[in-house]
Amino acid sequence: MPTKADAIVVAFRRWLNKYAGGQVDWRAKYNGDLPPTPPREQLLDRYWTHTVNCTSCNLAYKGLNALEIILQIASIGMIGIVAAAKQGTLSMVTRYSLVSVALLCFVGSRWLSHFIYKNFHFHDYDHAFR
Repeated sequence: MPTKADAIVVAFRRWLNKYAGGQVDWRAKYNGDLPPTPPREQLLDRYWTHTVNCTSCNLAYKGLNALEIILQIASIGMIGIVAAAKQGTLSMVTRYSLVSVALLCFVGSRWLSHFIYKNFHFHDYDHAFR
């Protein structure tokens, strides 16, 4: 029983019968070979297919990138402070604290970089392990 949802299919079939003889004219445009499969990074790309167009994701992407850069600058700045300080200016506890925080900032920026790439650019998906 045809419904209103089938109207477009019926109209297309009528048009195809009227103007194309009921078949699509492939001629030499198709030889039966499929086009090459693009790489997985292109197939599962999140950045150009979603992040650029979604205002929420784009805002989060820019904010997380800014945070990553801030963590890297803070890490370099703290190491620079420890290196530039004269021997008696900073106590050993302060030196070790600054180096530890600098290391944590650097590790945090590397983790954030991986997180941004995985969530906003490409995350491989293997159906066999899901």
